[in-house]
Amino acid sequence: MQTQSLEVFVAVARAKSFTRAARSLGYTQSAVSRQIAVLERDLHADLFNRLARGVELTEQGHALLPHAEAMLERLSTAQGDLDSLRHIGGGRLRVGAFPTAVAALVPRALAAFRTAYPKTELSLVEGLTPGLLERLAAGEADLAVVSAPPDRPLDATRFDLHHLLDEHLLVAVAPGHRLAGRRTVRLADLAGDPFIAGSATAEETLLRAALPSGFRPKIDIVAAEWTGKLGCVAAGLGVALVPALAVRATPADLVLLRLHPDDASVRRIFAATARRPTPTVAHMLTLLRQFAATL
Repeated sequence: MQTQSLEVFVAVARAKSFTRAARSLGYTQSAVSRQIAVLERDLHADLFNRLARGVELTEQGHALLPHAEAMLERLSTAQGDLDSLRHIGGGRLRVGAFPTAVAALVPRALAAFRTAYPKTELSLVEGLTPGLLERLAAGEADLAVVSAPPDRPLDATRFDLHHLLDEHLLVAVAPGHRLAGRRTVRLADLAGDPFIAGSATAEETLLRAALPSGFRPKIDIVAAEWTGKLGCVAAGLGVALVPALAVRATPADLVLLRLHPDDASVRRIFAATARRPTPTVAHMLTLLRQFAATL
């Protein structure tokens, strides 16, 4: 079975037509038909039902499609990695990052990389740390910017972890809040305030890592996105813990307060890579370190 046959199969499956697939691939219709016939013979399977207008996948075709797409994706990834090993400036770089790292740190490093190497294909995926590490392990990302709360260090046996910075948490309050005039606050001062949380699960780590033992925040409102969360704070509906990396995305109609040193919590920020980063990934690491030093 040749890669070209799988490419033709996927194109026909998506176009639902030999004619349209041939047009998208730059082949003749007869060439596409021959490729599909060869593939069906090699696999001993009927992959398409031929209809009056177009084609549709058979049950066997449906079974093959996700495997064919995955194989082609991995081959493309392998080619990109080989290109990156030969030189910087070609191939591609796939970066994952948690949301507040996308607010400040990662875009600046990507912009500097693109300026230096405009021919490299860049992509950025936002997600939570566990999912980003799984993408890295599966070969679906080349580098992931991830965070670790003080009570849950990352597993350093699967990846190389490159420390970028330690991030403090701030408290966001509305301008009319009774504590808005202070420079620092104790969390005990906020015991009667409702906290705006991202979700019952995603926010749990942030709150658990920051709040003293026995402190149970009152959560009335759940807002999944930072814009919604900070909008609720600005309206006076509650307070929220804000990672320092999110300061650039914080609206002007909010007040950010430092936590008292006895309550201050720090998240460790890392860039995670495979054990042997390519020159392209290594250069991105250098840029991330440079910009992290300025934050």
